[in-house]
Amino acid sequence: MATTDDPRHELGRAGERVAEQYLRKQGLKTLARHFNTPVGELDLVMRDGDTIVFVEVKTRRDRKHAEPEDAVHGAKQRRLLRAAQWFIHARRWDDPPCRFDVIGVIMPAGASPDIKHSPDAFHPRRR
Repeated sequence: MATTDDPRHELGRAGERVAEQYLRKQGLKTLARHFNTPVGELDLVMRDGDTIVFVEVKTRRDRKHAEPEDAVHGAKQRRLLRAAQWFIHARRWDDPPCRFDVIGVIMPAGASPDIKHSPDAFHPRRR
């Protein structure tokens, strides 16, 4: 578990702030940040019109080993689906339209961030 003084944790939170600003400029509204559920954390929950958008943000300093969004694989997608279901149930919303976006942020030291937004990036199977 990362602590608040862990450089990776700080990098991740900085990437989430960049991603949220980017999405807000695209017209999305913020519903929640760093929302913890018993089954996992949701980085950002946004609204795009009537659609609830669950956003997973992956931040790296560079692309040396892989694209940041490559870390959102099957197991991570299933955890996000469970957390999203928990979020919707906790709000007592009746099956709103939803999508899962992934944002990869590259934040090189001393340079502007590079953002790659993948709207509707995956469709986890409901069980």
